[in-house]
Amino acid sequence: MNKLTNYTSEKIFVRLLTNKSKKNYWNYVGELRKRKTNEIFKRSVLLTKSESAKERMIGTDVLSQFGFPRLHKKEIITLFFDLLKSETNKNVINSILYGIGHNNEKLTNKQVELLCSFQNHKSVYIKHSLIFSLLTIEKNSAIDTLIKLSNDKDPHIRDWSTFGIGSQIETDNEKIRTALWNRVSDKNNETKFEAILGLAQRKDKQIKEVLKKELENIDENGSPILESIELLNDNEFIPFLEKKVLENKKSKKVNEDWLLDTINKLNEK
Repeated sequence: MNKLTNYTSEKIFVRLLTNKSKKNYWNYVGELRKRKTNEIFKRSVLLTKSESAKERMIGTDVLSQFGFPRLHKKEIITLFFDLLKSETNKNVINSILYGIGHNNEKLTNKQVELLCSFQNHKSVYIKHSLIFSLLTIEKNSAIDTLIKLSNDKDPHIRDWSTFGIGSQIETDNEKIRTALWNRVSDKNNETKFEAILGLAQRKDKQIKEVLKKELENIDENGSPILESIELLNDNEFIPFLEKKVLENKKSKKVNEDWLLDTINKLNEK
């Protein structure tokens, strides 16, 4: 592929609109986003109103992170919610939800309620993009939706929603802690680690015993356990970590520097 900087914006739009494969799709979209001209902005807005689902998706994807630094954010978020009210194509809905997630810093209660209305959608992909759209939002309806999705049968949905209520918000209440505890024994390791991390962040003292057991079997995927120990900030873990350092010299299951770094951080506090 020729260097995109040599392409006119019109040529990139033509490639996006006529290519039958997804090859280079995000390279083209990323280049248009960077150029941040009024011409590209207006063309993308126009595409979102097309009768073609492919064109609506292209317009949405360009606008979702338009400009470095970002431009027209208020207009774009208003447009996305207007589109969301009537859109029926799953791929376009997916793009809109991801686009909202990139611009969700100042959503109104009404806007969040509209997002939450997608929580029962049959598509796993839309549930995933819904979670992304709700990340870091400290509103009850958003939190309740993530709590519900943390019980989803799909492991990736459970993982991301547990991540959302665990470490992406500061809200701390019994409902959130119960939801996190429900995932501490999850068969999916990523989900389990996110739950443990969320409880450690909230200084839940009961997670201490869970962390001790996890530390016993820690391996190269166990950095969230060490991060959780750091968040809990309890010096009682130091001898357990020192023991693990000695054991690890033979087993080589985990990066020794991670263990030593955690010990040092606990000693500093």
